[in-house]
Amino acid sequence: MMDMSQLPPLDQTNIGSHVPRRDNPKVAKLAGKLLAMSGWQIVGTVPNVKKTVMLAVPHTSNMDGWNAILAILKLGIDIKLMGKKELFQVPVMGRFLKWAGLIAIDRQKKGSTLQATIERFNQEEQLWLGLAPEGTREYTQAWKTGFYHMAVGAGVPILPIAMDYKTRQIRFMPLFYPTGDIDADLPKIYAYYRGVEGKHFANMSKPLQDLFSSSAATCATDSQNT
Repeated sequence: MMDMSQLPPLDQTNIGSHVPRRDNPKVAKLAGKLLAMSGWQIVGTVPNVKKTVMLAVPHTSNMDGWNAILAILKLGIDIKLMGKKELFQVPVMGRFLKWAGLIAIDRQKKGSTLQATIERFNQEEQLWLGLAPEGTREYTQAWKTGFYHMAVGAGVPILPIAMDYKTRQIRFMPLFYPTGDIDADLPKIYAYYRGVEGKHFANMSKPLQDLFSSSAATCATDSQNT
């Protein structure tokens, strides 16, 4: 697998016609300035597909959501995000989240959320849905696998996106097409995030911490051999 930390800066003028778009140049310009002021860069390529399940990883801080929304607004892509319904109960925040494309979910109704999302994919002509598979800003042993079952059930690819605080890159990485064999596919999806570091390392999920440690050990070995 290619070194994802070496992806080129994202060419915003080369976003294809199948990608759902927002048309607000002023907001896009402002969001781009705010990202640049904080030192973040968007790299990689936006795939020209009508539907995808996007993975926002790692998720260790509230700042992750802020940076993700700025990136979405800068690129002018109409991405729907899923968040707990309690967020919508805050008046001002609730209105902003609806405008930004956040879809409220009830965490107490897991099965119905999965099926409803698959049905929405089947009904919509275009739908880019963003999820945080770690499911929490705290440490967890494993990712929640709803994203995988959504992609398989809807027959859409998975778009891994990394927010690496070490390099301050938001990476749009190559599409992954799930086979339906989750045990075989999950390690391949994890591998996209090798070496990625969240804002709070201790809060990163076990798969990401293991990948980071493995990457660091490899770099140390390579350094000793040169």
